[in-house]
Amino acid sequence: MPASLDGCLVVAISSRALFDFEEENQLFEASDDHAYMALQQQRLDVPAKPGVAFSLVKKLLGFNQAGEAPRVEVVVLSRNDPVSGLRVYRSAQAYGLPIQRGVFTRGREPWRFLKPLHAQLFLSANEADVRAALDAGVPAARVYPTSARASDAHPDELRIAFDGDAVLFSDEAERVFQSEGLDAFQRHETHHALEPLPPGPFKPLLLALHGLQQQRNQAVRVRTALVTARSAPAHERAIRTLMSWKIEIDEAMFLGGLPKGEFLREFEPDFFFDDQLGHCAHASQHVPSGHVAAGISNQG
Repeated sequence: MPASLDGCLVVAISSRALFDFEEENQLFEASDDHAYMALQQQRLDVPAKPGVAFSLVKKLLGFNQAGEAPRVEVVVLSRNDPVSGLRVYRSAQAYGLPIQRGVFTRGREPWRFLKPLHAQLFLSANEADVRAALDAGVPAARVYPTSARASDAHPDELRIAFDGDAVLFSDEAERVFQSEGLDAFQRHETHHALEPLPPGPFKPLLLALHGLQQQRNQAVRVRTALVTARSAPAHERAIRTLMSWKIEIDEAMFLGGLPKGEFLREFEPDFFFDDQLGHCAHASQHVPSGHVAAGISNQG
């Protein structure tokens, strides 16, 4: 029978998100891909340093148990050329990451392969690819390669934090806030407290993580957090929306506009997703972060 990824959480990740190729990327941007390819070929036997999403990938792969059907599939989806892809595979092997599949497009847009992969998450340092993936209906985020790396304090727990509006939920409420202000936003959310928010681009990923969370006898556990600028009384609609989806989230932080970075530092996620550039920039000083270019804040 042909191979299948049915039933897997499929995560597609660029080489710069998985490994620290920033030095090599500077050469690529300064000259051409031939010089870049030559450098990568020279370093084939030198494992690349872990990148911003390394911890996330390592823990996701930890859900796969020997002798059982895989629960998570990680695929390298990269603008790298195939020769540079050799170093990606060798680096993965050096760190014990069982990554088998990869697509290398040598500068062309890789996002179009997300659909045949049935990917439920795409992480890349390329903003155009991330926006195209989101437009295609795939949860995607632009990683901050210089983000703080994940804490190693929770080796058996995959920790992921999400913003709410325009990430887990639609940007419906955010549009009210931006057009009419905070008071109108609070009134709108109080009036619609019992009405679930429409889903945002990352609901499918949260659902998939919830499925992993329900598995028993596994080496890695899932812990999720909602980290939002909402505060009472607008908190209620967010919680009730998750309840209507029958999704349990472990922690919720309603910060009322306070900077998120220090709170995230205490939660110690393997990754944090937010649609606001300012929030991402601040959070990236403390935890691995990705920008979700969705919603009204990212138009134009």
